[in-house]
Amino acid sequence: MYENIRFAEIDEEAEVSSVKKRKPKIVSRIFILLGLTLLFLLFFIMGTITVVFRGPSETAKGLLTTTLMETSALKFIPKMYFSGDEIELMIKKNSAVAVDEVTDTSLVQISSENETETGEQKENIEIIDISSSTYKGKLMIVHDPSKIKVSVSADEFGSGDGLKIDALVQKEGAIAGINAGGFADENGMGNGGQPLGLVIKDGKVIAGEGSYSCVIGFDKDNKLVVGNMRSSEAVERGLRDAVSFGPVYIVNGKRSEVIGTGGGLNPRTCIGQTADGSVLLLTIDGRQATSLGATHSDCIDILEEYGAVNAANLDGGSSTVMYYDGKVQNVPALVYGPRDIPTAFVVMP
Repeated sequence: MYENIRFAEIDEEAEVSSVKKRKPKIVSRIFILLGLTLLFLLFFIMGTITVVFRGPSETAKGLLTTTLMETSALKFIPKMYFSGDEIELMIKKNSAVAVDEVTDTSLVQISSENETETGEQKENIEIIDISSSTYKGKLMIVHDPSKIKVSVSADEFGSGDGLKIDALVQKEGAIAGINAGGFADENGMGNGGQPLGLVIKDGKVIAGEGSYSCVIGFDKDNKLVVGNMRSSEAVERGLRDAVSFGPVYIVNGKRSEVIGTGGGLNPRTCIGQTADGSVLLLTIDGRQATSLGATHSDCIDILEEYGAVNAANLDGGSSTVMYYDGKVQNVPALVYGPRDIPTAFVVMP
């Protein structure tokens, strides 16, 4: 009896030992399988890219090139296939060429009425779902332009990090916001703490003194001003809150010329103003299976449809984000959510 129990114990110990020996083999096989799968996907993706870049379709080639060149981390891929001059030429052939004007604010007459045609009181903020075959997005309409201002991650920009959109909204006591100007982002690894170009907040230049750039901001009469100018010109025009990016989409009711594909398919953030002063804040999701992204042409079409007479492109890509009602309204391109950014256009209560 005792011997039978002893043999059973030995068999159990042997089985446990066998299982322990098999575990590393199973784990290693799983890792090998994952590695082979990723390698296959990489070869498939690079093969597809090669077919497009070496294929006969100039449209497909231009679309893919501009899409990748608008990213921070994937610019190296087109450079593997084309020279710098070739890439520059493709970008020029597939872009939005801005009207060479600056906003004439007399063309915008801000309505003192905040009622619908039936006499009902308008909501200050409306959120509208936007979609097409290649993208999904959100359009926020703010009927009172005096509620729009710039929020910044720091009163003096230096070596510090940027802030996420919820922190930028909360910092001003605002209720909504979108990302605004560009920032230093080498290889997509920037900390969002150093804006590029001009930043004006409450009438004071806090970054980009002496710069010349595409300026996007609101003057003291709450009218959106877009166009290329020096920081001193922006101050002379009475801009109270502004950032730099571009290109300009619409100025004084004139649509920018769209060439070729009108840019790549990417996440986009845009801002516009209608003739009655309402502000259009647009975000388009991208780099996802359900939303590849939008071209500049797509964004101009949307903003025109909703009545924009002045409009411009803001920083997009992985920075694209819309925040309202205590949560992010869109689906950012990064799996871990919104990035740290230096500036946002926020909506006050």
